[in-house]
Amino acid sequence: MSGPDYGEEHEQLRRTLRGFVEKEITPFVEAWEEAESFPRALYQKAADIGLLGLGFPEALGGTMSDPFATIVACEELARSGSGGVAAGLMTHTIAIPPIVALGSDELKERVVKPVLRGEKIAALAITEPSGGSDVANLRTTARKDGEHYVVNGSKTFITSGMRSDFLTVAVRTGGPGMGGVSILVIDGDTPGLDRTPLKKMGWWASDTATLYFDDCRVPVTNLVGDEDQGFFGLMLNFNHERLSIAGTAYAFAKVCFDEALAWAQERQTFNKPLIKHQVIRHKLVDMATQLASTKAFLEHVARLLKAGEQPVAEICMLKNTATRCMEYCAKEAVQILGGAGYIRGQKSERIYRETKVLAIGGGAEEIMKELAAKQLGW
Repeated sequence: MSGPDYGEEHEQLRRTLRGFVEKEITPFVEAWEEAESFPRALYQKAADIGLLGLGFPEALGGTMSDPFATIVACEELARSGSGGVAAGLMTHTIAIPPIVALGSDELKERVVKPVLRGEKIAALAITEPSGGSDVANLRTTARKDGEHYVVNGSKTFITSGMRSDFLTVAVRTGGPGMGGVSILVIDGDTPGLDRTPLKKMGWWASDTATLYFDDCRVPVTNLVGDEDQGFFGLMLNFNHERLSIAGTAYAFAKVCFDEALAWAQERQTFNKPLIKHQVIRHKLVDMATQLASTKAFLEHVARLLKAGEQPVAEICMLKNTATRCMEYCAKEAVQILGGAGYIRGQKSERIYRETKVLAIGGGAEEIMKELAAKQLGW
């Protein structure tokens, strides 16, 4: 890490996070992956070092609010080699920003502060079985009945959906299209809420759920912002989410490269180190090239965000660039490791199974291309 974009505060953050990951996450990853869960106590430990507060206002318990701090956090969390732990630990970064931006002081006090203290867990629930990225046409309804909304419908692929104490839920309160969408905070113990765990290709340590709402009565005070204006609040979230996805994809690609490079330097084949074979060196150079270009693009977008711009097209293209880099580096790392790369316990093996979730989550690759094209006026 170097250059004018990073200061001593970033260096300190990196040191703190590296020690945290080495002590509190990496030694337990294999057990947590097999258990398909990790202890709730990890949230408190992450809060104690300021990790959960990254990017949030100090008045609510936040710490550094800077896109380059986000990049540092992505890089250090990836060192454990488990996307599931990182995703499950950080679901609040997509669940509570709409509340921070649009929610009442009461909601911020009751929901945001305990989440940033690591006492409660928050999840975002937008995707439905009938559609993923088509947020404007969601079907889960919230009908006003006195001092409550009555919520019916379902959500799926919800990260931390099984263990969350608070759910930030996109619902339809009005007519069709984006103009009828609202955001509600639904408590995890609300009668009528049912949850079913989902088995996944990767991210085993992160619980993922389908949620069912059957006449769930939610106080009108849990409305985030104005009724029928929730679509805008959800869109506010996407720039930061996609930057984080891109940073995470880059970071995991780097982990794969580092593991493959170390293996190539140690592994002996035909009486010489694997790296002495030209074909292996070329694979590593190709990986390093993609990493360098992705990192440059990532930091360019971070500068735009720090300057107050909203570079939607660039973020969409960055997300696709970074997830492709991750897919390529994971594939090549497994190939370089050979048989060892196919055995559980290698970081590259796990990351290889996790590549598609980042290419799909936060807006699928195809959606990113179309959104970028529209933003560019094509």
